[in-house]
Amino acid sequence: MAITKLGGGKGAIELPAGTTAERPSNVEDGYMRYNTTTKKVEVYHSATGSWGSGLPPPTTASGGTETTSGGYKYHTFTSSSTLSVSFGGEIEYLIIAGGAGGATGGSLAFEGGGGGAGGYLSGSTTVSSSSNYTITVGAGGAADNNGSNSSAFSLTAIGGGTGGNGIGGSRNGASGGSGGGNTYGQTTAPGSGTAGQGNDGGYFTSGGGGGGGGAGEAGNTDGDNQGGDGLAWVDGVTRAGGGGGGGPSGANTGGDGGGGDGAASLNASLPTAATVNTGGGGGGSYSSDGLRAGATGGSGIVIVRYAI
Repeated sequence: MAITKLGGGKGAIELPAGTTAERPSNVEDGYMRYNTTTKKVEVYHSATGSWGSGLPPPTTASGGTETTSGGYKYHTFTSSSTLSVSFGGEIEYLIIAGGAGGATGGSLAFEGGGGGAGGYLSGSTTVSSSSNYTITVGAGGAADNNGSNSSAFSLTAIGGGTGGNGIGGSRNGASGGSGGGNTYGQTTAPGSGTAGQGNDGGYFTSGGGGGGGGAGEAGNTDGDNQGGDGLAWVDGVTRAGGGGGGGPSGANTGGDGGGGDGAASLNASLPTAATVNTGGGGGGSYSSDGLRAGATGGSGIVIVRYAI
């Protein structure tokens, strides 16, 4: 290549030039030329197999449900799968585990604690080119069961902890991503949340079971028997709310972010399941026979986004 001296003692490199149709074949990563059709300098990027600007090509991946919005591409995983990365770069992630099922009331007391929300992890990381990343989405827990873990990028969100069942039962609120609510007749603390992922369940009240913890606050923060609220991610959607505890009143609501409502005896309502793919906790039961089951927790979710 010839080097031509310019004024002021500064030099310039004469690049190979040609039209788009004249692009050479069998080139390697980093080859540079001037495109006389587009009037731009272009560089060959082997990761994408194409000519582009001098900057590295944007992150490119496939997997899950793919959408674009506001200059970002989103990959939403509602079940376990793989994120396949063609060209790496920085991504943002949301990993939510399965929420716990609400508790079934004990044989001598009818309140069941609300299920805790699944663990909530968000942040950013760098993914490598030509790599596959396993995405695991945890299931919501059935009545009286914890939720299942979700994982991605060597990070694990812990499944929510189920609520405690009442007098005649043998279980306190369980620990998890967020903890399950306690209930009448239990003197120990409700289930604990995992640091950095969720909050504790609520204590029982004289009126029924405690609400499950949510990603944003502990159970019972907003009132007796109420599940803790979840958190909103960068997409503006709130997820991972705790389940409401069973009790005699009608204020047994699940936390914002998909938490199920607890049962209320005064209006003979049944507990409701958490919203799927939110990681919300299921509502706790309350019935005159103590045999009605708590409600199911919501399955988890994993979302990835990056600038395009």
